[in-house]
Amino acid sequence: MSNSKISKSTDQKINTEEILKDYQIACESRQASLIGRKEVFMGKAKFGIFGDGKELAQLAMAKNFQNGDFRSGYYRDQTFMFAIGQLSIQEYFAQLYAHTDVNAEPASAGRLMNGHFATRMLDEAGEYTDLTKSKNSSSDVSPTAAQMPRLLGLAFASKLFRENKELHQKEFNKYSIKGNEVAFGTIGNASTSEGMFYETINAGGVLQVPMLVSVWDDHYGISVPQEFHTTKGSISEVLAGFQRTKDKKGYEILVVNGWDYEALNETYRKAAKISREEHVPTLIHVTELTQPQGHSTSGSHERYKSKERLTWEAEHDCLVKFKSYILDKKYASEEQLNKIEEAAKKTAREAKEAAWKAFINDIKDEQKEALQLLSNFQENADAKSEIEQIIKDLKAVMNPLRLDAVKAVKKALRLERKNDTDAKKKLVNWLNAIVDQSHDRFSSHLYSESENAAISIKAVPVEYDNDAKKVDGREVLQACFDAALQRDPRVFAFGEDVGKIGDVNQAFAGLQEKFGELRVMDTGIRECTILGQGIGAALRGLRPIAEIQYLDYLLYGIQILSDDLASLQYRTKGGQKAPLIIRTRGHRLEGVWHSGSPMGMILHSIRGIHVLVPRNMTQAAGFYNTMLQSDDPALIIECLNGYRLKESMPKNIGDFKVPLGQPEIIREGSDVTIVTYGSMCRVTMDAANQLEELGISCEIIDVQTLLPFDLDHQIVESVKKTNRVIFADEDVPGGASAYMMQKVVEEQQAFKYLDSQPLTISAKAHRPAYGSDGDYFSKPNPEEILEKIYGMMHESNPQKFPELY
Repeated sequence: MSNSKISKSTDQKINTEEILKDYQIACESRQASLIGRKEVFMGKAKFGIFGDGKELAQLAMAKNFQNGDFRSGYYRDQTFMFAIGQLSIQEYFAQLYAHTDVNAEPASAGRLMNGHFATRMLDEAGEYTDLTKSKNSSSDVSPTAAQMPRLLGLAFASKLFRENKELHQKEFNKYSIKGNEVAFGTIGNASTSEGMFYETINAGGVLQVPMLVSVWDDHYGISVPQEFHTTKGSISEVLAGFQRTKDKKGYEILVVNGWDYEALNETYRKAAKISREEHVPTLIHVTELTQPQGHSTSGSHERYKSKERLTWEAEHDCLVKFKSYILDKKYASEEQLNKIEEAAKKTAREAKEAAWKAFINDIKDEQKEALQLLSNFQENADAKSEIEQIIKDLKAVMNPLRLDAVKAVKKALRLERKNDTDAKKKLVNWLNAIVDQSHDRFSSHLYSESENAAISIKAVPVEYDNDAKKVDGREVLQACFDAALQRDPRVFAFGEDVGKIGDVNQAFAGLQEKFGELRVMDTGIRECTILGQGIGAALRGLRPIAEIQYLDYLLYGIQILSDDLASLQYRTKGGQKAPLIIRTRGHRLEGVWHSGSPMGMILHSIRGIHVLVPRNMTQAAGFYNTMLQSDDPALIIECLNGYRLKESMPKNIGDFKVPLGQPEIIREGSDVTIVTYGSMCRVTMDAANQLEELGISCEIIDVQTLLPFDLDHQIVESVKKTNRVIFADEDVPGGASAYMMQKVVEEQQAFKYLDSQPLTISAKAHRPAYGSDGDYFSKPNPEEILEKIYGMMHESNPQKFPELY
């Protein structure tokens, strides 16, 4: 079990047909890379990044990738995707050209740059297909190492599917074959410098999950050589302490040269067997790889590689080595291999041409229609010569894009803005149709569009017995989670201190003892991979609740939420989903790092995840019930200072649901509308009660959810009555309060009904100071709210409301 380098396998059975098929795929992939780079330089695509130099290792990985397995990799893995049959060369070029037809480019419908791979895991209704009957790839992201946290979750799901016998029921068979699946991860050597990589590796070793990590090592990270990236210049040496021993669990770490065909096949066979059968994580450090075309089309590697290095790379190119191996072993003649190479060039070239034709013909058809409409429009136009030039310019575009026709039409319409003709109406109709189609092409599926979308889940009112018991708010949540765990074996909760002690606020108290450690579990202090663990598990059909102990600590994982989870439905155009619930608590408690409310940061970085801000634990429970029925992800932020406030225990605790995007008026009034959420509901209520004594009637609206926000525009109806509005929260100035103002004053056009300037009330620009005084003078307090609202009324009627101080 020692860290060993496999140099050659002598007992492997060689299948000549298989070897030649591998050579064919490798050559086709190489040609796709070479042609792809030329297409970018010809102006037919904007950017290109390719997997040349990594072909042989990926072929070996593909041989051990079975139905039901999952990949979480990065943008060099084209050969692997070709080899498992989940990507055609035509689809590869369709992505390079950004073809927006999901049938032509199924990974992202043209939304991602080339080399970002994914398989479609959902049917047209947004329901999971049978994942055990397909080879699955989670959707790639560009940020380096950001695929690693998700990889942990994909592997962890196999552990749960194997060890949780409740998941062996027939209804869950389409998600897993009793945990037999391996999660394959790939990463470049330079990206192993990222903290996400080390955090994932550590968590994988602790959890002992079937995760096979491949490190493609070509000695560089763009222009920066290995000695600047990795201690000792070798990630396998750095990770040697993770190697398992006879008496301690860990990783099986293997090292192999990326040009050694037999050794690669044997290494991957061994690693996959260990991970699949023993549920032990494995890592394969694939060394001596090359990058024949450099990092990408953004520059040439001749700028930073020495002549000696370039010569070495030419000699150690895996295709050169593979060809020599085949000839040396006499599996084929040079003439046979030359024919394979020529056929590969033809195959790649024809695929490229077919992809380009399909891409450009759609656009040319629209351009042709626009030109005809423009020509008709010109006949009776005042600006004939100008429109004629517009038509000539549009016709002259060599490789047109949709924007060319749209810009031309808009320019022509501007010239004739004072005229109204039938030809103009037809041109406007064409433009409107293109704009509508563009929403589907470029802006759909930010959230789920299935019948299980969160905004489609109907409200179920909360019910109480006449003698409903008053309990701590945490007990309401505990009852809610108890019901959820009982209802669905796919539900599990995890995070720091969630298991044994039932979280720091006791909402899971006793539930690990009741449901077991596979359902309610502790984790290490690792927010980034807690979220990744949830993302990967949710991708595979499970229903995780991932806890981040305090809202302030969400910063450790905000990048993963933003780049991966929030964009998942969007970047796959509804091809994948991960309905993860992130549970956290914030707003008010004590000090700089335990009373944060960075809502503006959250709102601006995780569009694609619903953000729910309940004012108490009953509302929170209703949101958990709603989201567990939906197929959208959500961040639910509980009030940190509300767990021991008394609430009535609902009798339908596991069934009632709070709808998203529906504000609630929690205090009626006639003089001013206060829009707020979370802990500020209690603070503003205090202020409103004091203002009532001064003759000012406040209406308080709890928005309840920030994403989505007031879908039916209820708030403006209140403003129509009061003619004044204040937006109050605990974020920094210009944060979520500014967001709410934009939604109401601009989007709902509340400005039409205002008699006073709209105001925001927020915390100070600094983080809250420690202690009760620190909280009072850092965060909005009842007196400050009272003074601002009174000042608004004083400005309106100084005689009735003279200055306070």
